[in-house]
Amino acid sequence: MKILILGPAFPLRGGIAHLNESLCRAFSRAGDSVEIISFSLQYPSLLFPGKTQTEEGNPPADITIHTRINSVNPLNWIGVASFIKKQKPDLVIIRYWLPFMAPCLGTIARQIKSSSTKIVAICDNVIPHEKRPGDKQLTQYFVNSCDAFVVMSKSVEEDLRKFDTVKPSTFIPHPVYDIFGNAVSKKEAQKKLNLNPADKHILFFGFIRKYKGLDLLIKALGNIKSHLPDIKLIVAGEFYDSKDEYLQLVKENGLENNVIIRSDFIPSEEVKYYFCAADIVVQPYHTATQSGVTQIAYHFARPMLVTNVGGLAEIVTHNRVGYVTETNAESIAAALIDFYQSDRELEFSANAGIDSSKFSWENMVKGIKELASRI
Repeated sequence: MKILILGPAFPLRGGIAHLNESLCRAFSRAGDSVEIISFSLQYPSLLFPGKTQTEEGNPPADITIHTRINSVNPLNWIGVASFIKKQKPDLVIIRYWLPFMAPCLGTIARQIKSSSTKIVAICDNVIPHEKRPGDKQLTQYFVNSCDAFVVMSKSVEEDLRKFDTVKPSTFIPHPVYDIFGNAVSKKEAQKKLNLNPADKHILFFGFIRKYKGLDLLIKALGNIKSHLPDIKLIVAGEFYDSKDEYLQLVKENGLENNVIIRSDFIPSEEVKYYFCAADIVVQPYHTATQSGVTQIAYHFARPMLVTNVGGLAEIVTHNRVGYVTETNAESIAAALIDFYQSDRELEFSANAGIDSSKFSWENMVKGIKELASRI
C-alpha cells in the first residue's frame, strides 16, 4: 500500500511524534510505501505552555518527513491537500489528539477523501483531558471527515461512540516504544544521573500537567516517608503547570530531601537512564486515556504503578507487572509500601519483560490494515 501519516514528527518532540515515526518504520518493514506529513507550525507560541516545541539532533535517516502543515492557515490546508492528492495514497492515517487540530485536519481530510483514498484516524483522545468551550463541535467536525478509527483504549472508544455509531473502529493497544535504546544496568544508570545507589528511587516521567496527578504522588510520598525514609522521587519532565505549586506541596509534606526534580525536556538518548535507574515507574493520573510512558516502562522491563483511570488498567496487569490503585494518595502509598516491603521488583520486572511482547508494532500495522479493508 501507499500510505501517508499526517501528524507530528521530527523535529517536533513528544510521544505523538515518536509513535508516528515508529509506526512509519513498522509499515516500511511490512513492505509498504509510507511517508509522514508533519507540521511546519503545530501550536502558535501563545498557546504552547512549554519552553520549545522542537528537539535537537539530526532527522531520522530511515523515514521521509514532509514538514508542511500550518495548523492555523486555511490556505495552507488546501495546499497540503493538493500535495497529498498528487501522491495518490491508498491510505491516509491522521493522528487526532486535540480539538484545536480539528479544523486543520478535518478540512484536509475532506479535501483528499475519495473512492481510492481511505481516511483512518488514530484517536489518542476524543474528549480532551482539559476541556474547553467548542470541543464537542470541533471533534464532531473532525470525526465526520474520516472513514474509520483506531483507538488505543476502551475509554476512548466509548467517547468516540458519542460522536459516531456507524463507522468502523478497532481497539489496538499502544505499542511498546523501541526508540530509546537498550537497557543499561541500574548501577550504570544511577551513576549517570548522580543518584545514591543506597536510596530507593521511584520515577514520574513526562510533561507535568494537572491531570497527570503529580500532586497525588507527592502526598503519597509524605505518607510513606516514615516507613521508607530513604525513598526518592525523581520528577523527570518539563512543567506545563506552575512549578511553584508543586514545590510548595513538597515543602508542606517535608520532602525537600526526598524529591529530585529534573525539569527540562529529557532528550531521547537520556530516557533509558531515568527508567533503568528507577525501581518503579509511577503514573498517578487523575484522568487518562492511554499513555506512552507505560510502553517505555515495558521496553525497559520496569515495574509500574498506575491509577485506575481511562485505559491504564488495560495495559498494566495488577499484581503481575505492578499495581493498579485508586486515585488517591492513600492507595498509592499503600502499594508503594507493599512493593518495597514485599521486595517485588524482580518479580514485576520479569513479568513486564514477558508481557511486553503483546504490544508490538506489527500488531498495530496488521490491525490498521484489517480496519482499512472494512471501509
